[in-house]
Amino acid sequence: MIVVLAVLMGALVGAGSYMLDVSLAPDPTRANTDSCYRQLFTDYPETREWMDSLRTHHALRDTMLMMTGGYRLHTYYINRGSQRTAMVIHGWRDQAIKFFYFARMYERLLGYNVVMPDLYASGMSDGDMLRMGWLDRLDVLQLLDVFKADTMVVHGVSMGAATTMMMSGEEMPEDIRDLRFVADCGYTSVWDEFAGELKNQFGLPAFPLMYTTSLLCQLRYGWNFDEASALRQVAKCRYPMFFIHGDADDFVPTYMVHELYNAKPDPKTLWITKGTDHAHSYKNHRTEYVARVRRFLE
Repeated sequence: MIVVLAVLMGALVGAGSYMLDVSLAPDPTRANTDSCYRQLFTDYPETREWMDSLRTHHALRDTMLMMTGGYRLHTYYINRGSQRTAMVIHGWRDQAIKFFYFARMYERLLGYNVVMPDLYASGMSDGDMLRMGWLDRLDVLQLLDVFKADTMVVHGVSMGAATTMMMSGEEMPEDIRDLRFVADCGYTSVWDEFAGELKNQFGLPAFPLMYTTSLLCQLRYGWNFDEASALRQVAKCRYPMFFIHGDADDFVPTYMVHELYNAKPDPKTLWITKGTDHAHSYKNHRTEYVARVRRFLE
């Protein structure tokens, strides 16, 4: 019996370790910015001329910022001399370049400066494992203080939306007169997201693998799946938040946004986009997306 139990425990730890490595592994091509620009210009061709104009006028800058944890975070900054600044947070295994279409929306159409970080272990930032938004929330909070402006909005997509919501429950920097959040297709918690994918992809229940994997994450990286909860964080947020989610999203299921919306105290706004899968609300509804964000920020 002891031998059998030892074998089962070894197999469970091995499976948990594999699940953790797969779930948190960065994009192996994350440093290939050329391919990211090609994808951006293919999907959103209007961004090419806009970015050429930014470079011509030296309005697009990139910098490495030393974070409290002692690692470097790479960040793009578009300065149009505005008193309003938008921070755009990218998704899982992505990097800031792929989301420059949002930077264009804020800079060209809405008149904001724009900050776009590569999150930990993404793009050109330091790090070897993703953190699913939980520890990233502290980095975004620090950036919010570094780029502090009179009026600010933090706009995240997918894991970036989870990061945004997780950060929203923290104490915000002083001297920001108007602070708002946009959460586009974010998950309720890392536990819920991973448990859902475990069931969808492998037909496995949460017990016992999720518990083992979460414990391994705590031992290796200092955080666990249960504490990484956007749901608990938005319940503490007193700032306006705009929730956006596609009605056909099966990667971050649409039911999650309703739980998040219900947990968030007023003021809040919800938009469910029709016929839209994961992270494509802007792509499928560009004119309405811009109009709704503009209205939310007024």
